[in-house]
Amino acid sequence: MDPNQKRAKVVDRVDSVDTGVASFESTRMCPFPDEVLERVLSLIDSNKDRSSVSLVCKDWYNAERWSRRHVFIGNCYSVSPEIVAARFPRIQSVTLKGKPRFSDFNLVPEDWGADIQPWLSVFASAYPFLEELRLKRMAVSDESLEFLATNFQGFKALSLLSCDGFSTDGLKAIATHCKNMTELDIQENGIDDLGGHWLSCFPESLTSLEVLNFASLNSEVSFESLEKLISRSKSLRVLKVNRNISLDQLQRLLLQAPQLMELGTGAFMQELVSGPLTDLKNTFSNCKKLITLSGLWDATSLYLPVIYPACVNLTFLNLSYATLRSGELSNLLSHCKSLRRLWLLDTVGDKGLEAVGSSCPLLEELRVFPADPFDQEIFLGVTESGFVSVSQGCPKLRYVLYFCRQMTNAAVATIARNCPGFTHFRLCIMNPGQPDYLTKEPMDEAFGSVVKACPNLQRLAVSGQLTDRTFEYIGKYSKNLETLSVAFAGSSDLGMEYVLGGCPKLRKLEIRDCPFGNAALLSGLTKYESMRSLWMSACNVTMNGCRVLAKERPRLNVEVMKEEGGDDGEAHKVYVYRTVAGPRKDAPPFVLTL
Repeated sequence: MDPNQKRAKVVDRVDSVDTGVASFESTRMCPFPDEVLERVLSLIDSNKDRSSVSLVCKDWYNAERWSRRHVFIGNCYSVSPEIVAARFPRIQSVTLKGKPRFSDFNLVPEDWGADIQPWLSVFASAYPFLEELRLKRMAVSDESLEFLATNFQGFKALSLLSCDGFSTDGLKAIATHCKNMTELDIQENGIDDLGGHWLSCFPESLTSLEVLNFASLNSEVSFESLEKLISRSKSLRVLKVNRNISLDQLQRLLLQAPQLMELGTGAFMQELVSGPLTDLKNTFSNCKKLITLSGLWDATSLYLPVIYPACVNLTFLNLSYATLRSGELSNLLSHCKSLRRLWLLDTVGDKGLEAVGSSCPLLEELRVFPADPFDQEIFLGVTESGFVSVSQGCPKLRYVLYFCRQMTNAAVATIARNCPGFTHFRLCIMNPGQPDYLTKEPMDEAFGSVVKACPNLQRLAVSGQLTDRTFEYIGKYSKNLETLSVAFAGSSDLGMEYVLGGCPKLRKLEIRDCPFGNAALLSGLTKYESMRSLWMSACNVTMNGCRVLAKERPRLNVEVMKEEGGDDGEAHKVYVYRTVAGPRKDAPPFVLTL
């Protein structure tokens, strides 16, 4: 076996680059010519399925290697760009994730790492034909965006989600140099917004745009340039603008693009509208293909009715920026009989959630966010009552993210019985360590009922006052759980030990502010190499415990983030992940790799 083949064999175990080791001892003659086999394998979209296919025999391994066009890397430090390039020579699309998820809560320092530039430098020589790049929680500079724009002549699609380090000058480089763009999707990034001039840099010859999302930017853009861009983009199916786009301007854009399938509006309230509201309503009625609607900043009962004609085919309604009340939501949902996904602010109250239960029988996903997470008035927002109402009217519910001030064990048990198909259950009781507010008992039986009643559960986030019994339930019953998030919970090391001793499919474990120490950490010695990552912060782990883990499992990267003025013996933030690339070379001084 040549060295590159050996390296490729190891890389297969990292995330969806592949998940096993190819059996090169299998020498059975493949009944298909290489060209036929590659053509067949190219029809397989699932990364997991392709990884399994590559393990059948040497011929299938090679065919999968040469036919792979997209690669997903769930941790940018689990593998190096050089190894990826050696394994897959014809990649056209890359999805790459960087920082741990807790960076969303400011628990990971800004200069922690996950820089995209080393990847781009390798890709420029290995994949000059790269067309698509989708990044999440990566550090992206303006210089990197300009490098991307000028070194990949056929580049078409860029998606940046929760990235940071760049400004609108970087977007200007993309717009200026990428002549065949089909997608520019900018979401929830820590971007330095220097103005909307970047939107004017798209060449007048560009007609291929299919996706344009700049909803998270704050500055005004040149509406004239935007309107011209939209008018010549006849294949545009996704348009999400920021809140500086007025209702009048939105109407003009929709007249140019009635074929839209996904729309993110700007502000949905203004004192003066040049034309009658009936004109705007008629414009929406012509959007026959619309299935996703978001934005609706500052929406009120005066303007909401204009979107009613476009609601008949909606499958996803994102109201996470619209502070609607229960009556407004009820009227809106009466026109949305096909909804599968719904995102809301808790301003709708329990009455609003009752409307969800009575109007959305096909609903599969519900997310309820707090309008003001720091408001301690318990009578505001939603409670267990609204959650139960949804579960009674939406038996197909499988994904929920629910922020609330209070909850009971009985309510969660009822919800789990009503919706046994849950795959994602994320309940956030916003006051840490709060018990069942009626019985004052811990919330153990609530989450116990979820893991018992929902055998397909893949992701679970727990909250409230929890003892080790909750984790005993999780370890015993969660046979398909892949991601577990825990905060302010548990009684002793036993809690974490229960989870690591069970949960056979666990891939990501995220823990903060829990009483778990070295014994808990080391109980996962046989587990971590089959997982993607472990995060622990503000627990009772010490440097000695982390050193033991690193010594016992050298194929893991055990990283400790030190805090200025902290105890040298404490490991305040620990990030453990499997890797075939070894310790990373760009770790800042406060990150110790053991």
